[in-house]
Amino acid sequence: MESSDSKEKKSGLSESFIIGVIAIVFLVVGYQTALFIHQASVMKIAANRDEPDTVYVYVPKYAAVPDLPYGQKGPDGPETPDGPEGPGREKSEALVVEKRMAVHSPRAEAVRENATSGNVESFVFNPNTVSVEDLCRLGFTPKQASAIDNYRQKGGRFRRKEDFAKSYVVADSVYRRLEAYIDIPLTDLNVADSAAFDALPGIGGWFASKMVEHREALGGYSYKEQLMDIKNFDQEKFDALKDLIIVSKSSVKSFALWALPADSLRKHPYIKNYETARSIVLFRENNPKENWTVENLGAAGILPPDQVSKLSRCIIADPTL
Repeated sequence: MESSDSKEKKSGLSESFIIGVIAIVFLVVGYQTALFIHQASVMKIAANRDEPDTVYVYVPKYAAVPDLPYGQKGPDGPETPDGPEGPGREKSEALVVEKRMAVHSPRAEAVRENATSGNVESFVFNPNTVSVEDLCRLGFTPKQASAIDNYRQKGGRFRRKEDFAKSYVVADSVYRRLEAYIDIPLTDLNVADSAAFDALPGIGGWFASKMVEHREALGGYSYKEQLMDIKNFDQEKFDALKDLIIVSKSSVKSFALWALPADSLRKHPYIKNYETARSIVLFRENNPKENWTVENLGAAGILPPDQVSKLSRCIIADPTL
């Protein structure tokens, strides 16, 4: 018969074994739970990767005032306070909108960059005309796609790729993925109608109609800068849209400078009057064809330097043909 000590020893071993098994089970369950929570978190990040990860904040605009200590008054402004403005800076009344990246952990950033969705596609699109359905195919949620469409319905327009990036529903991560596929057609000065011109920044109805009139008078634009021939169409207005326009030379009518009669020549914007037109005709009659150049018209005093510069850049019919 087994002694009582032996029985107690076996009983103790059995209890230890049971406790050990229970502990292992808890460890396995805990590990599986932690793994599940981790995977769920990763899936959540991946699912929300197309949510905006940028914020727009209003911040005061500061003007630099070098070498001013705290509390000292600047030459044109109030004292610089001992505050967030810091030394040597004045706070202006203007507020500017600043785009800032939301802060994500390195791991979250990695997941946002690398996670893929089976329903997300990438293809060439124009954000001004792409359908809501195609926006969803590109990875936007129905709510985001509707927000983009509502912006367009209210007259909003994406003139440049960067304009699309500024939309509050377009996350930086999404824009980086789609940037190469964004295709916003440029406005052709020789093809567009007044409505297309009106849609350009800073134009409006009056300038749009004048752009069409000037095109007809020229027989077609030969170069972009001809827009500045229009009254009050200054360099600032031109700089605001020069990257949004093109000139298709195939639509331009060659100006028959060396063949038209004086009555027709005088209608050209760079000739303007009958006296100049008649002088060009006389120049043709008294000079061989090899001397028929715009530069020689300037040398003969028929055209002033500014008109020579403009007319020489136009598409002019070859006098020998």
